[in-house]
Amino acid sequence: MRIGDFSEQELRENLLGSGLKIHLGPFTTRIRADGPPAIYRQILQLNADHRVAGADAIADFHVEVASPRGVRRWLRPQVRFYDDQFVPFEPLPAFMALAALEWGINWCIGNRANQYLMLHAAVVERDGLAAVFPASPGHGKTTLCAGLMHSGWRLLSDEFGLVQPLTSTIVPLPRLLPLKNQSVDVIRAFSEDAVLGPTFPKTKKGDVAHLKPTTESVHRSSETAQARLIVFPRWRLGARLELTPMLKSQAFLALATNAFNYEVLGETAFRTVDQMVSSCDCYRLVYSNLSEAVAALSELAAKLGGEGGAQ
Repeated sequence: MRIGDFSEQELRENLLGSGLKIHLGPFTTRIRADGPPAIYRQILQLNADHRVAGADAIADFHVEVASPRGVRRWLRPQVRFYDDQFVPFEPLPAFMALAALEWGINWCIGNRANQYLMLHAAVVERDGLAAVFPASPGHGKTTLCAGLMHSGWRLLSDEFGLVQPLTSTIVPLPRLLPLKNQSVDVIRAFSEDAVLGPTFPKTKKGDVAHLKPTTESVHRSSETAQARLIVFPRWRLGARLELTPMLKSQAFLALATNAFNYEVLGETAFRTVDQMVSSCDCYRLVYSNLSEAVAALSELAAKLGGEGGAQ
């Protein structure tokens, strides 16, 4: 059963009650929601393809967004995110309940999923070739990832590139993509198939709207992929497209810098990054036009795929 099989009322009753256990990539997350009515509609729209786990499934995370009791529920309404009974963040305005849920689940993964090397990277796959895009916030990785996803690539991740230790195997975690500021209009113009939630204005990250992963990406979330390409993207206003090879030594340092838990995993992280860089072609990408970047990367992937097939 999938989220989209519920009516909005059925979904609301489940999330207000004992919650629903949902498969998010390799994780099972039990979600409860006691917030504004809009959140049930938003979850139904944007997470329609995610599978619901059985009642006996063991949940990795137990999370909740809930409005506080008392006058605060009605006067300038707020919501809090709960990780079990722990509250890691300050409350947010009630209309941002979906954003609180998404950011909260990211917090849970980032703090506990140390069975993987976690890269701050978008990852997409096509024809068995996984392309990894490590980048700092504001460098355009989510916009690039969204454009590729709506150009025949499968989304594996936008925020967490989960790598099985000592390999170059990527474990999919296809979740909502948080587009920021001008990227929202860029993706709306790029693909008429893009399904976007509401825009949350003036957050700490700017104006944010969440993009639904493609159905194929979610349905194939149990299929791992081998990293074959590492690209460090950088969006610059008005820049000409540049896709240039990168020294492996430079790529190693940059990739390690973009790992959330490099210090936690120690030698295992070092060896995993070395394995990835050794097995991948490494590039830098500077772009301002999304269509040009998508075309260049698709052409490069086709070339690499052909070379791999010839071998």
